[in-house]
Amino acid sequence: MTPPAVVEIDHRDPALQAAFCDYVPRVFRTVDFRRWCEWGEWNDDYRAFAVLDEGRVVANASVMRMRLRIEGREVIGYQLGAVGCVPSHRGRGLSRGVMSAALESCGEAPVLLFANKNVLGFYPRFGFKPWEQALFGAAFHAVPGGEPAPVLDLVEAHVREGLVSLSEEGLAVTERFGSRGHARIASWYAANAFSRPLRQLHADAWVFAGVENGTLYIDDIFAREPFDPRPHIPRLIDQPITAVHFGFTPERWWPWAGVAGEDSEAYLFVRNLGPPSGPHRFPVMART
Repeated sequence: MTPPAVVEIDHRDPALQAAFCDYVPRVFRTVDFRRWCEWGEWNDDYRAFAVLDEGRVVANASVMRMRLRIEGREVIGYQLGAVGCVPSHRGRGLSRGVMSAALESCGEAPVLLFANKNVLGFYPRFGFKPWEQALFGAAFHAVPGGEPAPVLDLVEAHVREGLVSLSEEGLAVTERFGSRGHARIASWYAANAFSRPLRQLHADAWVFAGVENGTLYIDDIFAREPFDPRPHIPRLIDQPITAVHFGFTPERWWPWAGVAGEDSEAYLFVRNLGPPSGPHRFPVMART
């Protein structure tokens, strides 16, 4: 059988970009890339490797170039996303073809991906190994107080630019296993209304955070300098809380946080990468 022809799509080709955007909800029903593209967030770091049929994308594997942080070291690596095939074209080896093309573009660099639980047997065929992800939390009692931290809307171009600046120039949210410069991944969550509110503690410290059932969830911190988040908690909540949970390994921000269990919904697979020591959680706002 002749291998399928794979086309590389980047942000410079509006027609192919539109074809990619049409493909995504056909495979991932609640996911859309159109608004993210309209915001201009697709840049040189993101490439899609696709098979087309009569101009329509029918299979795809995307690659996001990332500045990974692994136990204090910065490593250029890649994260795969939007891997799939439309139902009408399954069983033809198209997913294997786009995966092979995507991985070839990564060379020997580290690669990671978060899988759908229905295809966990697919990725080990390409040299991927599963890694367990932990949940982190701490007991913390607080009530609302002070001037509420303003909510920033990423629909505003200047807010997106500010987030990119903090992400590129500031601290990585974790040094154990995370990334620097993932603002354009975080903005994708906002574009799809999947993120908690982005709140401004001060000019150089922004957080994605929200309260659910008496727990404050801090999903990410974008800041130029380290700070103690505890005094700011009353400004982030609109009801009393008894706990704080984190969308990342919080060794820098809340070192006394404990492991609250396994992240049973994070099916992380890695390739060309050894695990960091100790429990860890790759930041939820940096996952493609």
